[in-house]
Amino acid sequence: MRTHISNLLARGPNQTTAFLTDPGVEPLAEMLVAFANADGGTILIGITPEGDVTGDVLGEDVEAVLLQALGLCRPPVATQWGQAELHGGTVVHISVVRSPELHSLADGRVLIRHGSENRPLGGDAIRQLAATKSSADFEAEPVSGAGRADLDDAIIEEHLEKRAERGRRPVSGTLDDYLSSIGALTSEGTPTVSGLLLFGKRPQEFLSQSGLVFVRFLGTEPRGKDGLAGYGRRAELEGPLARLLESAWNVVWEEMRVGAVVVGLRREEQPEYPSFAVREALVNAIAHRDYRLSGRRVEIRMFEDRLEVISPGGLPGYITVDNIVEEHFSRNPRIVAGLFQWGYIEELGLGIDRMIEEMLQRGHPAPEFRATPYSFSVTLRNVREHRPAPAWEHNMNERQMRALAHVREFGRITNRDYQAICPNVTSETLRLDLSDLVSKGLLLKVGDKRGTYYILK
Repeated sequence: MRTHISNLLARGPNQTTAFLTDPGVEPLAEMLVAFANADGGTILIGITPEGDVTGDVLGEDVEAVLLQALGLCRPPVATQWGQAELHGGTVVHISVVRSPELHSLADGRVLIRHGSENRPLGGDAIRQLAATKSSADFEAEPVSGAGRADLDDAIIEEHLEKRAERGRRPVSGTLDDYLSSIGALTSEGTPTVSGLLLFGKRPQEFLSQSGLVFVRFLGTEPRGKDGLAGYGRRAELEGPLARLLESAWNVVWEEMRVGAVVVGLRREEQPEYPSFAVREALVNAIAHRDYRLSGRRVEIRMFEDRLEVISPGGLPGYITVDNIVEEHFSRNPRIVAGLFQWGYIEELGLGIDRMIEEMLQRGHPAPEFRATPYSFSVTLRNVREHRPAPAWEHNMNERQMRALAHVREFGRITNRDYQAICPNVTSETLRLDLSDLVSKGLLLKVGDKRGTYYILK
């Protein structure tokens, strides 16, 4: 546990980790509700916002505050707590699981975890979230006809190795106890949907919709001449999700054209699409699709001018195309957790930002997102935008020139970076500088609040 806590401290506050310096009743209640409504997570008490141990927290004091905080949650939130001795003092950790119910505070507020913040929801978002939570988690349901022998021990061992690499504490008890604790087995030993998808020998025998179809079309339309089949390659991929992702990536990589650019005196190969953007589209489609929809598989369609990844099921929870960059909600938290242990998901809620950034930095248009009630698609276009660089404005100040130079060298700039470059200028002046560069079409703003950064447009 001590190693696990140290790893959480190293990563800092995020979608599933929060720091509280003092165990205040209302701040703790807000954390409990926000985590329960989202993906769950761990609250560390006795830690400053910078990740330092205060050394003045007692477990019995936190327990008393926790009981009061739970009294402010409607309905109460399921929690477990413990304490760990670190260099500098005691840290209390409170684990919150994702809840199938919608939780609010006693004053009626509904909060949800967003990155490192607890964000209040409004009327429409609350109704959408309630509708999602009112239906049972399909991934937790037992799979009829499946047994423990249908799980692949080699895949489970690989999962445990990857888990250990991420600093998680060693598994105690039997392997089946561990599988039960992560929701892969029921208490009767039957594989669940998430258990079979993550660790199954042949999950598609039970869940045929969990496969993937890849099609490479010869032109820009899903047909050939005279209405005939116009594809050059078609592949049906199967296996547990980690293997499915590997196979999908390999097929797309084999079909991608690779060009070359000269940087200085070096010749660098450049694939048709940025690798991170492709991987993120594939991971999201497999991790967040609606597995209740039988008869529909994830589809990858590759055309001459674009790559389309189509995932069955609309957007989950209160997520919309308009807020997909800023918000985060998992339809399948157990599957997401499993893929996180494999290293396919780095940190929850940050992939869409970086996908947009990678596409723009390579000269492509931003990804296109399209949602219907029964599908969600991501389109990556390979047509590079050869636009003339914006002319330098005569009224551009020296600070802005230094900001642009920083972006060219490091790929991005934050408000904190800009303040370090110009330490004697007020933060409001620097904010206006960056806003001016955005309005001139030189920079693109990505993210919001403390997560905001700017890249070249």
